[in-house]
Amino acid sequence: MLEVVALEDARSAVADRFASVVQDVQNVPLSEAAGRVIARDVVATEGVPAFDRSTVDGFAVIASDTFGCSEALPALLDLVGEIEMGAEPTCACVEGACVRIPTGGKLPQGADAVVMLEYCEEYGDGTVGISRAVAPGDNIVFENDDVKPGQVLIPAATALRAHHIGTLASLGIVEVAVRKRPIVAVISTGDEIVEASAVPVASQMRDVNAPVLAAAVEALGGEVMRFPIVPDDYDALTASVESALAACDVVLVSGGSSAGQKDNTARVLAAHGDMLFHGVAVKPGKPTMCADVDGTPVFGLPGHPVAAYFMFLQLVAPLFAQGCGVATVQARISAGIPSNHGRSELVPVSLEWEDGGRIAVPVRGKSGLISQLSMADGFIEIGRNQEGLAAGADVNVKLFQ
Repeated sequence: MLEVVALEDARSAVADRFASVVQDVQNVPLSEAAGRVIARDVVATEGVPAFDRSTVDGFAVIASDTFGCSEALPALLDLVGEIEMGAEPTCACVEGACVRIPTGGKLPQGADAVVMLEYCEEYGDGTVGISRAVAPGDNIVFENDDVKPGQVLIPAATALRAHHIGTLASLGIVEVAVRKRPIVAVISTGDEIVEASAVPVASQMRDVNAPVLAAAVEALGGEVMRFPIVPDDYDALTASVESALAACDVVLVSGGSSAGQKDNTARVLAAHGDMLFHGVAVKPGKPTMCADVDGTPVFGLPGHPVAAYFMFLQLVAPLFAQGCGVATVQARISAGIPSNHGRSELVPVSLEWEDGGRIAVPVRGKSGLISQLSMADGFIEIGRNQEGLAAGADVNVKLFQ
């Protein structure tokens, strides 16, 4: 008989015991940093841009020279030079004068605005007509407008995405301190389980859990160590778990998590460490367990693939998904969902648009069918003290991606 804990208590127990699955730090080149979790705050040591520059093609001016001008009465300014890209200005802007400047060009001394090319006309005699007035600062990005020295640009524990890489490149940072990728052991158990490449005979079933869990780990930036399928044998599972503990930061065992005669996972985990819980008040995923083995989290996940995947998302993913959090969107449920009082329920849903609003449509099917998830965009959680949801109720949908 399982002594279940509430889902929120299971989440708290894991989070409190294991702040992070790996704290080691390594330096990687910027070209390999995308998707990695940054280990320390990135603080700007210089400003960006390093100079005042134009955001348009046009003419650098003293703004007051353009006040009151129009198409009918353009301001006439003397053209005194041109700014070259990447070069220091060789001329200054004085009252009654202008300087041709490209997008990104450094603002010449004296200028305080840029007029877009569309509102300028060169007359061929060294003068330029300005038909639209500008205010000081128009069409200019000033020094340090983008990044100020000393500013924290990327906080520690952020998963680096493309825009972060661009920010680092703008500061000349070509090597980044990131957390090492956690190595996660994936072990499937069961006399009836065969490799996905095999042709099942009699009551055999292809291994679904290992490919699902491995893909989920890799999507969160972890490295997977796949172990051979373990039969329902205590000694064999013990040997596999001990090998995994010696080489990995996290161990995932799927199957054998109930309380039957051949369900060895709980016995093996309890013999090696401190069992935090065995049984969670959730559907699907009730037999889930977690043990602390000398600081290494070891999870016993259900044999049903849907339950195993949901419990991975609920309990395992937060350990090494810093900065990658689960994306959540709001929607209205399309139909009522009854729920069993006393345990949380995780329900897969697909998302549709209706009358300009997002609708969550429950994906119906028998428990444990992995094909359900192929039709779903995410899932909703019905709390253990709720007796279900009425049609039209607002819900938060946690997205699979």
